[in-house]
Amino acid sequence: MQHYLSLKDIDSLPQWVEEAKSLKADPRQHKYLGQGKTICLLFFNNSLRTRLSTQKAAMNLGMEVIVMNFGSEGWALEYEDGTVMDQGTSEHIKEAAQVVAQYADIVAIRAFASLTDKKKDEAEVVMNGFKKYAGIPVVNMESSVGHPLQALADAITLSEQNTKKRPKVVLSWAPHPKALPHAVANSFVEMMKLQDADFVITHPKGYDLNPRLTKGIEVEYDQEKALEGADFVYVKNWSSYDDYGKVLSLDGNWTMTKKKLANAKFMHCLPVRRNIVVADEVLDSEDSLVIEQANNRTYSAQIVLKKLLESIK
Repeated sequence: MQHYLSLKDIDSLPQWVEEAKSLKADPRQHKYLGQGKTICLLFFNNSLRTRLSTQKAAMNLGMEVIVMNFGSEGWALEYEDGTVMDQGTSEHIKEAAQVVAQYADIVAIRAFASLTDKKKDEAEVVMNGFKKYAGIPVVNMESSVGHPLQALADAITLSEQNTKKRPKVVLSWAPHPKALPHAVANSFVEMMKLQDADFVITHPKGYDLNPRLTKGIEVEYDQEKALEGADFVYVKNWSSYDDYGKVLSLDGNWTMTKKKLANAKFMHCLPVRRNIVVADEVLDSEDSLVIEQANNRTYSAQIVLKKLLESIK
């Protein structure tokens, strides 16, 4: 494996999940792998779980870690070829990526969608720019269209918590006052395509995800109907895809409550707005898996870094 940019870079999800669970049981068992190696974490956007879990994963493998909040500390980057840089950008990705590569063996990047230019967001200019010019492995810590570290952590959590041969898993939209990107939902959908499960997506009309991604998956606009018999309910807000980046509804009827959840387990990537996305009674209950999901972020990052370190030794 040369990079971890999406779930497509995983050759066998069940195998990776089992390996990650083994790492969780003994996190320092491969600490020799990263000795003498450095990872650079570049954050173009804010982070809590992603930064701490990825840093912890690297430390568990014996790596040195450099962290830079690029959005506030770095020069504004230019990504277009042949551009005349007489506007706001100060440095081109061609030089920046190569410079970073001189200081690190792996670079991990977090760069959100703009939610204003669908074509540019889907081009993944930041991730692909570093992939093209850095010459070292690139890890996606959330990009414009995907969050594969979160989805891998979610797969680990499902594996640990599931007691059925074929569980029912529901991805439910929830209201949010701000326009949020599609990355988490996209990667969760990609991950669920690799699972033996009854999978349903539910959201108000106008909030369909990328149809190329959801092709063949059941979409139910009636939340109550979608939740019937659910074993796991993953709740997440996302803005409109067709009316790109727009908030079309703040319908509080889509907030997840204990009554709606019934006997299912609750999942969310965090951070979460209490009593907007989900009621306190759900988030504080024994049915909430959000803290364990956050814990598993370390081991999703660690299995990715382990694979990359093995490929560059």
